[in-house]
Amino acid sequence: MAIGEIAIRVSGQGLQEFTGQVADWVSRQSVGEGLCTLFIQHTSASLLIQENADPSARRDLEHWLNRLVPEDDPLYTHTLEGPDDMPAHIKAALTATSLSIPVLNGRLMLGTWQGVYLWEHRHHHGERRVILHI
Repeated sequence: MAIGEIAIRVSGQGLQEFTGQVADWVSRQSVGEGLCTLFIQHTSASLLIQENADPSARRDLEHWLNRLVPEDDPLYTHTLEGPDDMPAHIKAALTATSLSIPVLNGRLMLGTWQGVYLWEHRHHHGERRVILHI
């Protein structure tokens, strides 16, 4: 068993791949096989496994979710932190706050075109924390 943390710098809304950071952490744990669980410690960002070959797939996902959950909806009452506050919580509720990835021979068993992403839903600049557990 191992537990760790990765800090990911974000510079606004969008998908940010961090597969390499997870793979590096897993390889340093000396675990032959198991299950790597990732958990994000925030309520306005989420985690996603998605295609990492063509950037248009990420852009399409980002545009689709922004269209599904627009900012400045007059029904929102949770707006103290700005127009992206409540939409970010809704987007996080519709996506995932944790992921599980099998590990075999000390490597993540992701498919050829799969990458691990943090999906920042705020216009937030700064750091997000992801906890890892094998």
